[in-house]
Amino acid sequence: MIVIRQIAKPEQVLVLPLCELLIDTVHNGASVGFLAPLSIDRATRYWQQVLASLGDGLLLWVAETDGRIAGSVQLAPSQKENGRHRAELQKLFVHSEFQGQGISTQLMSAAETAARAVGCTLLVLDTLAGSGAEAVYQHFGW
Repeated sequence: MIVIRQIAKPEQVLVLPLCELLIDTVHNGASVGFLAPLSIDRATRYWQQVLASLGDGLLLWVAETDGRIAGSVQLAPSQKENGRHRAELQKLFVHSEFQGQGISTQLMSAAETAARAVGCTLLVLDTLAGSGAEAVYQHFGW
């Protein structure tokens, strides 16, 4: 069973499993702003920064199954006065062991639902053209 939950405040217990998720994603060729080999120290710094930034400017969801982090996604609503209608979808990750189980669909749904709830009518994202990620986003109608 897959559980999607929003992380509203820093949970330090999540840092190591999120690092493992990020390292798996990068080492499997995803273009997510890091280069392989990605060290645990670099991944830890990244996730600590994300967790410290949670709030109105950054939202985070994780997908959990059997006590493991299987995926995550972030949503960054614009903080500009004239941009309150938009948000950026960021860092949709699904661990290679859990791909093909609909986790990315559930994570995207959570982020899109939250965006609508806070009045965001325009969502944007950045991904590598021709990548597997592009195909995933196209599947969602992006």
